[in-house]
Amino acid sequence: MKTPVLILIFLMTFQTLSAQLERATRSSMYLNYGRTGANVREFNQMLENKGLSPMRKSYGNFGFGYQTRFNDFVLGLEVLQNSGPTSLFNDYEIDYRTTRFLLNVGFSFTEEGPFQLIHYMAIGAGSLNFQMLRENNANTIDQFLQNPESGYILRDGNIQKSSLNMTGFLTEIGFQTSYDLPIPGRDESLEILARFGYAFSPFEDSWELNGINFGATQAGAFIRVGAGITLPDHNFFYRDASIGAHLIYGLNFTTPDALNDNLVENGLQPFSGRPNNWGLKILGFNRSTLYGVDIYNLGLDGQANERMKHNLNSVRVYGNLGKVLFDLRNLEIGAMGGLGFGNLRYTLYSTSKPDFPRLFEEPDFDGYVRSAGLMGKPELFISYALPTNRGNFYDLIFAVHGGYELPLTSYRFFDLPMFKYMANPYLQFSVGIRP
Repeated sequence: MKTPVLILIFLMTFQTLSAQLERATRSSMYLNYGRTGANVREFNQMLENKGLSPMRKSYGNFGFGYQTRFNDFVLGLEVLQNSGPTSLFNDYEIDYRTTRFLLNVGFSFTEEGPFQLIHYMAIGAGSLNFQMLRENNANTIDQFLQNPESGYILRDGNIQKSSLNMTGFLTEIGFQTSYDLPIPGRDESLEILARFGYAFSPFEDSWELNGINFGATQAGAFIRVGAGITLPDHNFFYRDASIGAHLIYGLNFTTPDALNDNLVENGLQPFSGRPNNWGLKILGFNRSTLYGVDIYNLGLDGQANERMKHNLNSVRVYGNLGKVLFDLRNLEIGAMGGLGFGNLRYTLYSTSKPDFPRLFEEPDFDGYVRSAGLMGKPELFISYALPTNRGNFYDLIFAVHGGYELPLTSYRFFDLPMFKYMANPYLQFSVGIRP
Protein backbone atom coordinates (compact mmCIF):
# COMPACT_ATOMS: atom_id res chain seq x y z
CA MET A 1 0.00 0.00 0.00
CA LYS A 2 3.03 2.31 -0.22
CA THR A 3 2.27 3.47 -3.76
CA PRO A 4 -1.10 5.13 -2.92
CA VAL A 5 0.54 6.85 0.07
CA LEU A 6 3.23 8.28 -2.21
CA ILE A 7 0.54 9.45 -4.64
CA LEU A 8 -1.27 11.19 -1.75
CA ILE A 9 1.95 12.95 -0.69
CA PHE A 10 2.47 13.98 -4.31
CA LEU A 11 -1.00 15.53 -4.55
CA MET A 12 -0.61 17.28 -1.18
CA THR A 13 2.63 18.81 -2.42
CA PHE A 14 0.76 20.09 -5.48
CA GLN A 15 -1.86 21.67 -3.25
CA THR A 16 0.78 23.40 -1.08
CA LEU A 17 2.63 24.84 -4.07
CA SER A 18 -0.57 25.99 -5.72
CA ALA A 19 -1.10 28.51 -2.95
CA GLN A 20 2.28 30.11 -3.68
CA LEU A 21 2.91 29.88 -7.43
CA GLU A 22 1.31 30.92 -10.68
CA ARG A 23 -0.15 28.35 -13.02
CA ALA A 24 2.08 25.72 -14.66
CA THR A 25 4.56 26.76 -17.34
CA ARG A 26 5.37 23.34 -18.82
CA SER A 27 4.28 19.70 -18.83
CA SER A 28 5.96 16.77 -20.59
CA MET A 29 6.20 13.01 -20.93
CA TYR A 30 9.33 11.12 -21.96
CA LEU A 31 11.15 7.81 -22.43
CA ASN A 32 14.78 7.25 -21.47
CA TYR A 33 17.38 4.52 -21.46
CA GLY A 34 20.73 4.19 -19.69
CA ARG A 35 22.97 2.16 -17.44
CA THR A 36 23.70 2.07 -13.73
CA GLY A 37 26.84 0.75 -12.12
CA ALA A 38 26.34 -1.95 -9.48
CA ASN A 39 28.29 -4.74 -7.82
CA VAL A 40 26.24 -7.57 -6.32
CA ARG A 41 29.08 -8.03 -3.85
CA GLU A 42 27.94 -10.90 -1.62
CA PHE A 43 26.69 -13.02 -4.52
CA ASN A 44 29.91 -12.37 -6.46
CA GLN A 45 31.98 -13.35 -3.41
CA MET A 46 30.12 -16.65 -3.30
CA LEU A 47 30.90 -17.19 -7.00
CA GLU A 48 34.55 -16.30 -6.42
CA ASN A 49 34.79 -18.78 -3.55
CA LYS A 50 33.64 -21.46 -5.99
CA GLY A 51 36.20 -20.40 -8.60
CA LEU A 52 33.55 -18.85 -10.88
CA SER A 53 33.54 -15.52 -12.69
CA PRO A 54 31.48 -12.72 -11.09
CA MET A 55 28.45 -11.06 -12.66
CA ARG A 56 29.17 -7.90 -14.62
CA LYS A 57 28.92 -4.67 -12.62
CA SER A 58 26.12 -2.73 -14.26
CA TYR A 59 22.49 -3.01 -15.24
CA GLY A 60 20.29 -1.40 -17.89
CA ASN A 61 17.49 1.11 -17.21
CA PHE A 62 14.39 1.72 -19.30
CA GLY A 63 12.15 4.46 -17.97
CA PHE A 64 8.90 6.24 -18.69
CA GLY A 65 8.17 9.51 -16.95
CA TYR A 66 5.95 12.55 -16.54
CA GLN A 67 7.04 16.00 -15.45
CA THR A 68 5.40 19.36 -14.88
CA ARG A 69 7.11 22.66 -14.08
CA PHE A 70 5.64 25.42 -11.89
CA ASN A 71 7.85 28.46 -12.33
CA ASP A 72 11.17 27.14 -10.98
CA PHE A 73 9.69 24.12 -9.16
CA VAL A 74 9.53 20.76 -10.93
CA LEU A 75 7.31 17.82 -9.96
CA GLY A 76 7.07 14.46 -11.69
CA LEU A 77 6.92 10.69 -11.54
CA GLU A 78 8.81 7.89 -13.26
CA VAL A 79 8.48 4.13 -13.75
CA LEU A 80 11.79 2.31 -14.29
CA GLN A 81 12.34 -1.25 -15.48
CA ASN A 82 15.92 -2.37 -14.84
CA SER A 83 17.53 -5.49 -16.30
CA GLY A 84 20.72 -7.00 -14.94
CA PRO A 85 23.54 -8.55 -16.97
CA THR A 86 23.02 -12.23 -17.79
CA SER A 87 25.62 -14.74 -16.59
CA LEU A 88 25.83 -18.41 -17.56
CA PHE A 89 26.66 -21.31 -15.24
CA ASN A 90 26.51 -24.79 -16.81
CA ASP A 91 23.00 -24.85 -18.33
CA TYR A 92 21.65 -22.14 -16.00
CA GLU A 93 21.14 -18.46 -16.81
CA ILE A 94 21.57 -16.07 -13.86
CA ASP A 95 19.78 -12.75 -14.17
CA TYR A 96 17.90 -10.13 -12.18
CA ARG A 97 15.23 -7.50 -12.86
CA THR A 98 13.97 -4.64 -10.74
CA THR A 99 11.03 -2.27 -11.11
CA ARG A 100 10.76 1.14 -9.43
CA PHE A 101 8.07 3.76 -9.06
CA LEU A 102 9.52 7.16 -8.13
CA LEU A 103 8.09 10.60 -7.33
CA ASN A 104 10.36 13.54 -8.19
CA VAL A 105 10.71 17.01 -6.71
CA GLY A 106 13.17 19.40 -8.31
CA PHE A 107 14.34 22.95 -8.88
CA SER A 108 15.31 24.52 -12.19
CA PHE A 109 18.52 26.55 -12.43
CA THR A 110 17.37 28.09 -15.73
CA GLU A 111 14.52 30.33 -16.75
CA GLU A 112 11.66 28.83 -18.75
CA GLY A 113 12.92 28.35 -22.31
CA PRO A 114 14.20 25.73 -24.75
CA PHE A 115 17.15 24.78 -22.50
CA GLN A 116 16.59 23.47 -18.97
CA LEU A 117 18.92 22.39 -16.18
CA ILE A 118 17.16 20.80 -13.21
CA HIS A 119 18.34 19.37 -9.92
CA TYR A 120 15.92 16.80 -8.48
CA MET A 121 15.42 14.23 -5.72
CA ALA A 122 13.15 11.19 -6.03
CA ILE A 123 11.59 8.83 -3.49
CA GLY A 124 9.67 5.64 -4.16
CA ALA A 125 9.31 1.89 -3.84
CA GLY A 126 10.22 -1.10 -5.95
CA SER A 127 10.49 -4.83 -6.51
CA LEU A 128 13.32 -7.31 -7.15
CA ASN A 129 13.34 -10.55 -9.16
CA PHE A 130 16.58 -12.60 -8.96
CA GLN A 131 16.65 -15.93 -10.77
CA MET A 132 18.85 -18.81 -11.87
CA LEU A 133 17.01 -20.92 -14.44
CA ARG A 134 17.69 -23.43 -17.19
CA GLU A 135 15.53 -24.19 -20.21
CA ASN A 136 12.56 -26.39 -19.41
CA ASN A 137 12.36 -29.40 -21.75
CA ALA A 138 8.56 -29.62 -21.65
CA ASN A 139 6.64 -29.64 -24.93
CA THR A 140 3.13 -29.41 -23.45
CA ILE A 141 1.57 -27.54 -20.56
CA ASP A 142 0.86 -30.86 -18.79
CA GLN A 143 4.54 -31.84 -18.94
CA PHE A 144 5.49 -28.47 -17.48
CA LEU A 145 2.95 -28.67 -14.64
CA GLN A 146 4.12 -32.17 -13.73
CA ASN A 147 7.82 -31.20 -13.65
CA PRO A 148 8.16 -27.40 -13.43
CA GLU A 149 11.39 -27.26 -11.40
CA SER A 150 14.12 -25.73 -13.58
CA GLY A 151 15.94 -23.45 -11.15
CA TYR A 152 14.98 -20.86 -8.56
CA ILE A 153 13.21 -17.48 -8.56
CA LEU A 154 13.62 -15.09 -5.61
CA ARG A 155 11.28 -12.10 -5.29
CA ASP A 156 10.93 -9.16 -2.93
CA GLY A 157 8.07 -6.75 -3.48
CA ASN A 158 6.48 -9.32 -5.77
CA ILE A 159 4.64 -7.28 -8.41
CA GLN A 160 3.63 -10.55 -10.09
CA LYS A 161 0.88 -10.50 -7.44
CA SER A 162 -0.03 -6.82 -7.75
CA SER A 163 1.47 -3.42 -8.57
CA LEU A 164 0.65 -2.42 -4.99
CA ASN A 165 3.01 -5.12 -3.71
CA MET A 166 6.12 -2.97 -4.21
CA THR A 167 8.27 -2.65 -1.13
CA GLY A 168 11.38 -0.96 0.24
CA PHE A 169 12.24 2.73 0.32
CA LEU A 170 14.23 3.91 -2.69
CA THR A 171 15.78 7.31 -3.37
CA GLU A 172 17.54 8.97 -6.27
CA ILE A 173 19.45 12.25 -6.48
CA GLY A 174 20.41 13.68 -9.84
CA PHE A 175 20.43 16.35 -12.50
CA GLN A 176 18.45 16.63 -15.70
CA THR A 177 19.35 18.69 -18.73
CA SER A 178 17.09 19.03 -21.76
CA TYR A 179 16.63 20.98 -24.96
CA ASP A 180 13.47 21.60 -27.03
CA LEU A 181 13.35 21.08 -30.78
CA PRO A 182 10.33 22.29 -32.80
CA ILE A 183 8.08 19.68 -34.41
CA PRO A 184 7.03 20.82 -37.92
CA GLY A 185 3.31 21.46 -38.08
CA ARG A 186 2.79 20.93 -34.34
CA ASP A 187 2.57 23.23 -31.33
CA GLU A 188 4.34 20.66 -29.14
CA SER A 189 8.13 20.41 -29.00
CA LEU A 190 10.44 17.41 -29.05
CA GLU A 191 12.42 17.32 -25.81
CA ILE A 192 15.88 15.71 -25.88
CA LEU A 193 17.05 15.00 -22.34
CA ALA A 194 19.80 13.43 -20.27
CA ARG A 195 19.79 12.43 -16.59
CA PHE A 196 22.72 11.56 -14.36
CA GLY A 197 23.06 10.99 -10.65
CA TYR A 198 23.00 8.27 -8.00
CA ALA A 199 20.27 5.82 -6.98
CA PHE A 200 20.33 4.01 -3.64
CA SER A 201 18.35 2.11 -1.05
CA PRO A 202 18.98 3.91 2.26
CA PHE A 203 18.17 1.05 4.65
CA GLU A 204 20.75 -1.68 5.18
CA ASP A 205 19.67 -5.27 4.45
CA SER A 206 16.33 -4.13 3.02
CA TRP A 207 16.87 -6.36 -0.06
CA GLU A 208 18.21 -9.49 1.62
CA LEU A 209 17.05 -12.78 0.07
CA ASN A 210 18.00 -16.23 1.34
CA GLY A 211 21.03 -15.00 3.25
CA ILE A 212 22.54 -12.67 0.62
CA ASN A 213 22.11 -8.90 0.32
CA PHE A 214 20.99 -7.79 -3.16
CA GLY A 215 20.77 -4.08 -2.33
CA ALA A 216 23.18 -3.20 -5.14
CA THR A 217 20.51 -4.15 -7.68
CA GLN A 218 18.64 -1.00 -6.55
CA ALA A 219 21.68 1.30 -6.33
CA GLY A 220 24.53 2.87 -8.27
CA ALA A 221 25.62 5.87 -10.32
CA PHE A 222 23.57 6.22 -13.51
CA ILE A 223 23.34 8.08 -16.78
CA ARG A 224 20.23 7.99 -18.97
CA VAL A 225 19.33 9.69 -22.25
CA GLY A 226 15.93 9.99 -23.82
CA ALA A 227 13.31 12.00 -25.66
CA GLY A 228 9.74 13.08 -25.13
CA ILE A 229 6.90 15.47 -25.92
CA THR A 230 6.80 18.77 -24.05
CA LEU A 231 4.31 21.65 -23.95
CA PRO A 232 5.90 25.05 -23.25
CA ASP A 233 2.78 26.63 -21.79
CA HIS A 234 3.34 30.10 -23.27
CA ASN A 235 2.34 28.67 -26.68
CA PHE A 236 -1.26 28.07 -25.58
CA PHE A 237 -4.26 29.66 -24.02
CA TYR A 238 -5.65 27.91 -20.95
CA ARG A 239 -7.47 24.64 -21.83
CA ASP A 240 -5.90 24.54 -25.30
CA ALA A 241 -3.32 21.88 -24.40
CA SER A 242 -1.87 20.01 -21.45
CA ILE A 243 -0.46 16.67 -20.33
CA GLY A 244 -1.80 14.97 -17.20
CA ALA A 245 -0.85 12.01 -15.02
CA HIS A 246 -3.50 9.58 -13.75
CA LEU A 247 -3.56 6.58 -11.42
CA ILE A 248 -5.89 3.89 -12.81
CA TYR A 249 -7.66 0.90 -11.28
CA GLY A 250 -9.35 -1.53 -13.65
CA LEU A 251 -11.77 -4.39 -13.74
CA ASN A 252 -10.77 -6.84 -16.48
CA PHE A 253 -13.63 -9.21 -17.15
CA THR A 254 -11.62 -12.34 -17.84
CA THR A 255 -10.65 -15.57 -16.09
CA PRO A 256 -8.00 -18.16 -17.05
CA ASP A 257 -10.50 -20.97 -17.57
CA ALA A 258 -8.34 -23.01 -19.98
CA LEU A 259 -5.31 -22.84 -17.69
CA ASN A 260 -7.46 -23.65 -14.65
CA ASP A 261 -8.67 -26.84 -16.32
CA ASN A 262 -5.08 -27.99 -16.81
CA LEU A 263 -4.17 -27.04 -13.25
CA VAL A 264 -6.98 -29.18 -11.82
CA GLU A 265 -6.08 -32.11 -14.09
CA ASN A 266 -2.53 -32.00 -12.70
CA GLY A 267 -3.51 -31.83 -9.03
CA LEU A 268 -3.04 -28.05 -8.58
CA GLN A 269 -5.46 -25.46 -7.25
CA PRO A 270 -7.11 -23.22 -9.90
CA PHE A 271 -7.04 -19.43 -9.75
CA SER A 272 -10.15 -17.76 -8.42
CA GLY A 273 -11.61 -14.36 -9.22
CA ARG A 274 -10.50 -11.85 -11.83
CA PRO A 275 -7.07 -10.24 -12.14
CA ASN A 276 -6.40 -7.03 -10.24
CA ASN A 277 -5.36 -4.09 -12.37
CA TRP A 278 -3.40 -1.06 -11.15
CA GLY A 279 -1.47 1.24 -13.42
CA LEU A 280 -0.52 4.65 -14.73
CA LYS A 281 -2.05 6.67 -17.57
CA ILE A 282 -0.30 9.70 -19.07
CA LEU A 283 -2.78 11.55 -21.28
CA GLY A 284 -2.07 14.68 -23.28
CA PHE A 285 -4.28 16.75 -25.55
CA ASN A 286 -3.85 19.58 -28.03
CA ARG A 287 -7.22 21.17 -28.54
CA SER A 288 -9.34 18.10 -29.48
CA THR A 289 -6.50 15.64 -30.25
CA LEU A 290 -5.58 13.10 -27.55
CA TYR A 291 -2.36 11.11 -27.17
CA GLY A 292 -0.58 9.27 -24.39
CA VAL A 293 0.63 6.05 -22.82
CA ASP A 294 -0.99 3.44 -20.51
CA ILE A 295 1.01 1.06 -18.32
CA TYR A 296 -0.75 -1.44 -16.08
CA ASN A 297 -0.24 -4.81 -14.49
CA LEU A 298 -2.80 -7.61 -14.17
CA GLY A 299 -2.08 -10.16 -11.47
CA LEU A 300 -3.55 -13.36 -10.03
CA ASP A 301 -1.97 -15.21 -7.10
CA GLY A 302 -2.76 -18.27 -5.02
CA GLN A 303 -1.69 -21.51 -3.38
CA ALA A 304 -0.94 -24.24 -5.94
CA ASN A 305 -0.49 -27.12 -3.48
CA GLU A 306 0.88 -27.72 0.00
CA ARG A 307 4.47 -26.85 -0.99
CA MET A 308 4.12 -24.43 -3.92
CA LYS A 309 2.42 -21.14 -4.79
CA HIS A 310 1.69 -19.82 -8.24
CA ASN A 311 0.79 -16.58 -9.98
CA LEU A 312 -0.35 -15.44 -13.40
CA ASN A 313 0.78 -11.97 -14.40
CA SER A 314 0.46 -9.76 -17.48
CA VAL A 315 1.95 -6.31 -18.13
CA ARG A 316 0.27 -4.15 -20.77
CA VAL A 317 1.87 -1.06 -22.36
CA TYR A 318 -0.15 0.96 -24.89
CA GLY A 319 0.44 4.02 -27.02
CA ASN A 320 -2.89 5.82 -27.49
CA LEU A 321 -4.32 8.31 -29.99
CA GLY A 322 -7.82 9.75 -30.01
CA LYS A 323 -10.26 12.66 -30.10
CA VAL A 324 -12.38 14.64 -27.65
CA LEU A 325 -15.93 14.17 -28.97
CA PHE A 326 -17.75 16.40 -26.48
CA ASP A 327 -16.45 19.20 -24.25
CA LEU A 328 -18.79 21.29 -22.12
CA ARG A 329 -17.38 23.25 -19.21
CA ASN A 330 -15.58 20.64 -17.10
CA LEU A 331 -17.14 17.54 -18.70
CA GLU A 332 -15.40 15.68 -21.52
CA ILE A 333 -16.28 12.59 -23.56
CA GLY A 334 -13.69 11.08 -25.86
CA ALA A 335 -12.60 8.03 -27.85
CA MET A 336 -9.14 6.51 -28.24
CA GLY A 337 -7.43 3.63 -29.95
CA GLY A 338 -4.37 1.93 -28.49
CA LEU A 339 -1.62 -0.27 -29.91
CA GLY A 340 0.94 -1.84 -27.64
CA PHE A 341 2.71 -4.78 -26.06
CA GLY A 342 1.54 -7.40 -23.61
CA ASN A 343 3.27 -10.28 -21.90
CA LEU A 344 1.88 -13.21 -19.92
CA ARG A 345 3.84 -15.17 -17.32
CA TYR A 346 2.80 -18.16 -15.22
CA THR A 347 5.11 -19.01 -12.31
CA LEU A 348 5.17 -22.01 -9.95
CA TYR A 349 7.48 -21.42 -6.99
CA SER A 350 8.40 -23.27 -3.82
CA THR A 351 7.64 -21.63 -0.48
CA SER A 352 10.61 -23.26 1.32
CA LYS A 353 13.94 -22.81 -0.44
CA PRO A 354 17.26 -23.08 1.45
CA ASP A 355 19.73 -20.23 1.92
CA PHE A 356 22.85 -19.68 -0.16
CA PRO A 357 25.23 -21.34 -0.97
CA ARG A 358 23.14 -24.51 -0.78
CA LEU A 359 20.45 -22.96 -3.00
CA PHE A 360 23.10 -22.27 -5.65
CA GLU A 361 24.30 -25.88 -5.49
CA GLU A 362 20.77 -27.38 -5.48
CA PRO A 363 18.74 -24.82 -7.50
CA ASP A 364 15.80 -26.80 -8.90
CA PHE A 365 12.73 -25.50 -7.03
CA ASP A 366 10.75 -23.17 -9.33
CA GLY A 367 9.71 -22.77 -12.94
CA TYR A 368 7.81 -20.46 -15.27
CA VAL A 369 6.39 -20.25 -18.78
CA ARG A 370 6.08 -16.97 -20.67
CA SER A 371 4.45 -15.58 -23.82
CA ALA A 372 4.36 -12.10 -25.34
CA GLY A 373 2.97 -10.23 -28.32
CA LEU A 374 1.08 -7.24 -29.69
CA MET A 375 -2.20 -5.91 -28.28
CA GLY A 376 -4.81 -3.47 -29.54
CA LYS A 377 -7.79 -1.76 -27.94
CA PRO A 378 -10.58 0.74 -28.62
CA GLU A 379 -11.66 2.86 -25.64
CA LEU A 380 -14.36 5.36 -24.69
CA PHE A 381 -14.12 7.59 -21.65
CA ILE A 382 -15.98 10.27 -19.75
CA SER A 383 -14.12 12.63 -17.41
CA TYR A 384 -14.82 15.52 -15.08
CA ALA A 385 -12.26 18.23 -14.26
CA LEU A 386 -12.44 19.76 -10.79
CA PRO A 387 -10.48 23.03 -10.51
CA THR A 388 -8.50 23.19 -7.29
CA ASN A 389 -8.24 26.96 -6.87
CA ARG A 390 -9.30 30.26 -8.36
CA GLY A 391 -6.16 30.57 -10.45
CA ASN A 392 -6.83 27.26 -12.24
CA PHE A 393 -3.34 26.14 -11.20
CA TYR A 394 -4.26 22.54 -12.00
CA ASP A 395 -7.38 20.41 -12.28
CA LEU A 396 -8.16 17.21 -10.44
CA ILE A 397 -9.49 14.76 -13.05
CA PHE A 398 -11.96 11.95 -12.34
CA ALA A 399 -12.69 9.58 -15.23
CA VAL A 400 -14.25 6.28 -16.24
CA HIS A 401 -12.79 4.34 -19.21
CA GLY A 402 -14.34 1.38 -20.98
CA GLY A 403 -12.96 -0.70 -23.83
CA TYR A 404 -11.96 -4.05 -25.21
CA GLU A 405 -8.46 -5.55 -25.36
CA LEU A 406 -7.65 -7.73 -28.35
CA PRO A 407 -4.43 -9.73 -28.78
CA LEU A 408 -2.95 -9.29 -32.26
CA THR A 409 -0.46 -12.16 -32.04
CA SER A 410 -0.62 -15.71 -30.73
CA TYR A 411 -0.34 -16.17 -26.96
CA ARG A 412 0.47 -19.79 -26.10
CA PHE A 413 1.82 -21.69 -23.10
CA PHE A 414 3.36 -24.58 -25.05
CA ASP A 415 0.27 -26.24 -26.58
CA LEU A 416 -2.23 -24.22 -24.51
CA PRO A 417 -3.75 -21.14 -26.25
CA MET A 418 -4.27 -18.18 -23.88
CA PHE A 419 -5.96 -15.95 -26.46
CA LYS A 420 -9.31 -15.93 -24.64
CA TYR A 421 -7.69 -14.80 -21.40
CA MET A 422 -5.90 -11.89 -23.11
CA ALA A 423 -9.03 -10.81 -25.04
CA ASN A 424 -11.41 -9.11 -22.63
CA PRO A 425 -13.65 -6.11 -22.00
CA TYR A 426 -12.50 -3.80 -19.22
CA LEU A 427 -13.68 -0.92 -17.08
CA GLN A 428 -11.14 1.47 -15.54
CA PHE A 429 -11.48 4.26 -12.99
CA SER A 430 -8.85 6.98 -12.86
CA VAL A 431 -7.94 9.98 -10.75
CA GLY A 432 -5.19 12.37 -11.70
CA ILE A 433 -3.93 15.89 -12.17
CA ARG A 434 -3.82 18.09 -15.25
CA PRO A 435 -1.96 21.43 -15.23
